[in-house]
Amino acid sequence: MTAQTLTTTTPGQVPVRRGRLRRRGGEERRSRGTTIALVVCTLAVFAPLYATLTMSFKTTAQSVDGQVFSLPSPISIDGFVEAWRLTNFPRGFAISLFVTVVTVVGTVALASLAAYAIARNWDRRFFRWSFYYLLAAMFLPFPVLALSQVKLTGMVGLANPGGVALLHVMFQLSFSVLLFTAFIRGLPEELEESARLDGATTWTVFRYVVFPMMAPMSATVAIFAFLASWNDFMMPSLITADSTLQTLPVLQSVFQSQFSSSYNVAFASYLMAMAPAIIVYLFTQRWVMAGVTQGAIK
Repeated sequence: MTAQTLTTTTPGQVPVRRGRLRRRGGEERRSRGTTIALVVCTLAVFAPLYATLTMSFKTTAQSVDGQVFSLPSPISIDGFVEAWRLTNFPRGFAISLFVTVVTVVGTVALASLAAYAIARNWDRRFFRWSFYYLLAAMFLPFPVLALSQVKLTGMVGLANPGGVALLHVMFQLSFSVLLFTAFIRGLPEELEESARLDGATTWTVFRYVVFPMMAPMSATVAIFAFLASWNDFMMPSLITADSTLQTLPVLQSVFQSQFSSSYNVAFASYLMAMAPAIIVYLFTQRWVMAGVTQGAIK
C-alpha cells in the first residue's frame, strides 16, 4: 500500500515526506542524546550523595575496607556522635543559622526595595545608573576584594559572624536586584495607581500591594541567598577572627586532620552540614523554578 502511494503521488510530494521522516528521526536522536546526558548528570550527583550516606552509617573498620558503595552492616551512628563532639555541632549550627537567616532577610528586604525604586523610576538617570552600577558589581566576586574586606571589617569591629552576614547581603544584592527588577516590570501598575487614589503612600503601596505579588520571586531570592550563605567557606574563614565563632563549613576544615583515619566521622560531619541545605531545596525547588520562569516571561 505504501509503495502504491509513493508511485501515485506527484514527484514533488515524495521528497517532502522523506524530509519529514528525516527531521523526525533527527529529533528522536537528539531526544535520546538529551536523555542520556541527563541520566549521566543525575548519576554524577546522586553517586557521591549515596556514598556519603552509606559511609556515614558505617563503623570505622567498614569505612576503610575500600568498599565505598557497599551498604553498612551493621548500621552504626558512632560517626555522627564523634562528629557532633569534635566540631561542637550545636554551636556551629547556631552560628551558621544566624548568618544565614540575617543574609536571607536582609537580601530580600534590601533587594526588593531597591528593585522597586529602580523599576518604577527607570526614566530617571540616577536610578538607571544605579542599576548599571549594581550589575557591574556582579563582576567583582569576594576573592577579588578579600584583602580589602578583611581589613575593613577588622577596622570597624565586624570581624565576627555579624560582619560575615553583612557581607553576604552585600554580595548577594546585585543578582537579587536583577531578578526583582525583571519581575516588578511585569506587574500591573494599575493596582498601584488605584491604591494611590485611595490615599496610600509609596511605602503603603509597596508593603500591601507590590510586595505580596512578589512572593514567588522573594522565595527564589531567599533560596539562592540561603544556599550561598550556608555553603560559603572562604568568607567566614577570612573574616571571622575568633575560631570558636566559625560556621560549619569552616569547622569541618579545621578538624579535617582528625577525620583523616575515620572516614565514617568525616562523612557523617559532611552529611550533617549539608542536610539543612538539601532539605530546604527539596521543599522549595518549585518556587525557584516558578520565580525564575515568571521573571523571565514578564
